[in-house]
Amino acid sequence: MKITFLGAADTVTGSKHLVEAEGVQVLLDCGLFQGFKTLRERNWAPLSMPPSDIDAVVLSHAHLDHSGWLPVLVNQGFRGPIYASPATRDLAEVLLLDSAHLQEEDARRANRGGWSRHHPARPLYDTAQARRTMARFVTVPAGKRAQVGRVKIDLTPVGHLLGASAVTLQGDGRTLVFSGDLGRDDDLLMPAPKRIAQADVLLIESTYGDRLHPHEDVAERLGAIIRHTVHRGGSVLLPSFAVGRAQALLLVLQRLRSAGAIPEDLPIVLDSPMARAATELYLRHRKLLRIKPGEAESLTDGVTVVENAQQSMRLTHSRWPKVVIAASGMATGGRVLHYLKAMAPNPRHHIVFPGFQVAGTRGAHMVAGAHDVKIHGEYVAIKAEVSQIEGLSAHADSDGILRWLGGLRAPPKMTYVVHGEPQAADALRLRIRDQLGWETHVPEHRAGFDVD
Repeated sequence: MKITFLGAADTVTGSKHLVEAEGVQVLLDCGLFQGFKTLRERNWAPLSMPPSDIDAVVLSHAHLDHSGWLPVLVNQGFRGPIYASPATRDLAEVLLLDSAHLQEEDARRANRGGWSRHHPARPLYDTAQARRTMARFVTVPAGKRAQVGRVKIDLTPVGHLLGASAVTLQGDGRTLVFSGDLGRDDDLLMPAPKRIAQADVLLIESTYGDRLHPHEDVAERLGAIIRHTVHRGGSVLLPSFAVGRAQALLLVLQRLRSAGAIPEDLPIVLDSPMARAATELYLRHRKLLRIKPGEAESLTDGVTVVENAQQSMRLTHSRWPKVVIAASGMATGGRVLHYLKAMAPNPRHHIVFPGFQVAGTRGAHMVAGAHDVKIHGEYVAIKAEVSQIEGLSAHADSDGILRWLGGLRAPPKMTYVVHGEPQAADALRLRIRDQLGWETHVPEHRAGFDVD
């Protein structure tokens, strides 16, 4: 068995891990690189092998840093199946189509405005390519097993996101486990991650490998921010991931309303076509959630769900106090950019980033105290109040990762720490080594290892 780390090996995005066993090649995840330009440029670089040589892809979950490069892979010749849980397949369709649409829009806008360095600007992939990619998905229901040649594939729910799973591959007499992204034991929407008992080789994520989640009441803090901002005549903008985070925010806001902690008549706006579609999928797959069905069904009660761009532009410039949830979560694209341009220069407003911000993104710059950010080719002053609430993160923190690792009956022969910024990955490596005594390594980008 051999592993080649084609992404998420020296950063937190671009998850791609190629496993060769039993004469077949299986790619675990196929995600986009995000953040710094040097990382984003990897999205345009070819793989170290022809995509046509890959026999199958197994998707841990639907977030774009795990799924967003799939249309490129298919466009470059991949013709195998893409295995995923049913909920992951449904969410991936929403995410990939939205990603393609945003890229097309960004390219058109850049060409009209003339601010792209590329002439003409072009998307990484388009909507038609995203649709062709969805035809390659094969769902693996709970309790079922997939097989590529003699390699066996099992999926284990790990919280984090609707349909998210750890992946187990068995081949060449070895059992390899890839954690995907682990959820929290106390997540608002998803059940705690299920444990896995045995692994010869382990790939463990490290997004929060050097941190613990703050002991704060997320609802209480968000409620206080909203009350204070509305009192001074401002609005609260919540840049949010459309899938998972937006639904958790809707749940918190509905609970605040029910408790009288925010005004019952305060307008709440969900302005993201993808978030609207994802919320419908959360209702369709409500049996996977930890909340009661009635609470799931009431997520959008009394919420203005924006239907079109014209309505979005009217709300962007509305002066009435309101709470707006808009994608994207790190302010890298989407409708949230229009709200930022309208709201960021006004000190009455409050911009709250509810979760981790990848280094190099607009969100990370704003949380770090940037005085301005570049949006659509021009600089926008940041005079609004800016906060970050990390308690809404759907990732297990360092303690949560160690608890999940405690489910293994015996130490793996090798543990590879992936999907983390260098500091986080190395901190988790040291903690696993010192507390568990396991052989642990942080691989470099494109490094290959023969695990036999």
